[in-house]
Amino acid sequence: MARVKMVDANKGPEVEGVVLTPEQKRRQRARSVAIATVLGALCVLFYIVTVVKLGPAVLIRPL
Repeated sequence: MARVKMVDANKGPEVEGVVLTPEQKRRQRARSVAIATVLGALCVLFYIVTVVKLGPAVLIRPL
């Protein structure tokens, strides 16, 4: 990671930042996709467990 000084019009004259290499950006994106996939799978799992625990009778009810 290389530290560079960038000009930001909103914060003042110079702000220190980090510039990622293409390899680091690729790994960061892959990590983000993996986390999103696991989070989505966990949500689906919780939904399925909730429906199973409530039982099939929850689907047969008057509206």
